[in-house]
Amino acid sequence: MLKGIHLTLMIGPVVAFPVPQTILDALTSVSVTSNSGPATPSVFELSFTLSNNSPLQTLFLVSGGSPIPLVRVMLIATINGTPEVLIDGFMTDHHVAPGSDSSHSTLTVKGQDVTAAMDFMDFSGFPFPAMPAEARVAILLAKYAMFGVIPMVIPSIMLDVPIPTQQIPRQQGTDLNYINQLASNVGYEFYVTPGPAPGVNVAYWGPRVTLGVPQPALNVNMDAFTNVESLSFSYANDRKSMPIVFVQEPISKVPIPIPIPDFNPLSPPLGAIEPIPMRFEPVEGASKLSTIQALLIGLARQSLTADAVTGTGTLDVVRYGRPLKARQLVGVRGAGMAFDGLYYVKSVTHSIKRGEYKQNFTLTRNGLISTVPAVPS
Repeated sequence: MLKGIHLTLMIGPVVAFPVPQTILDALTSVSVTSNSGPATPSVFELSFTLSNNSPLQTLFLVSGGSPIPLVRVMLIATINGTPEVLIDGFMTDHHVAPGSDSSHSTLTVKGQDVTAAMDFMDFSGFPFPAMPAEARVAILLAKYAMFGVIPMVIPSIMLDVPIPTQQIPRQQGTDLNYINQLASNVGYEFYVTPGPAPGVNVAYWGPRVTLGVPQPALNVNMDAFTNVESLSFSYANDRKSMPIVFVQEPISKVPIPIPIPDFNPLSPPLGAIEPIPMRFEPVEGASKLSTIQALLIGLARQSLTADAVTGTGTLDVVRYGRPLKARQLVGVRGAGMAFDGLYYVKSVTHSIKRGEYKQNFTLTRNGLISTVPAVPS
């Protein structure tokens, strides 16, 4: 690997252990993608050179089968002495491609983060009497403490506790499907972030948070201070819409329209000039729900169209000095007054080969022109 960058690969059932040096030497490329959005887990792909006498034949093709259904994989990049857990998850797929000679092939191992374990069994019908969505999510995540999962559950702004005499919520599908369903009902996100220590995973269920200390700025068109290889922006001013929720007045049964504004105290706007909603979208089926449930669904719909500015680019981690992390803030400098400022890192893809460590990234925010006078360098 590159000078100053050391890659550690750990594999095992439930508890992962460092692999032998022969397996690490056979590793040719690594790809890890971290996303932010509904039902988008982090995924990884490992490519190995596979010979007929390689221990990989037994380690992956046998242990990845039915005797051990969950094979854990941890990938840690140590950059200038600082470890960064890139992925902590489970193998889900193996593929072998024959090589050009008779003794070497390519083994590709794919997988996703620890949410793969949450999608293994169907628990449909499990009751949750008198529990809001937050309590249900916390109970479901407690099952996966053996994988180092630490729940971080943020209560919704409008707490909805179903009355047992009227309704008892029941689980639908696997734990992962039900958690994602509960998140989408209130406009929340659910994802698992590996680290900060190896073997620990933070399971976040809550709104998109655009607060906190930004990562070092991405510099473009700044000569010697430029630290990205490419960065381009697009502005979709026709994407934003305003949901309209219709609720019934309990006595007269008259439908009352309620527009859902773009407001989230945990996600303040990063752009000063937001696009005007180009259309109004009625939320179908909301009139059959309670007022709180209808408003929560309206907030969920509104959050899907909030981002008008999108930036995509590539950087070299050695030049940037550290891996860019998804689901956090980062500053942009040198792109012009309209696009400079803070952004939310929506997705990051790590691409690692011998002698190369690059990242492709996607940035988003709600509008043009920065809301802050300067960004951290």
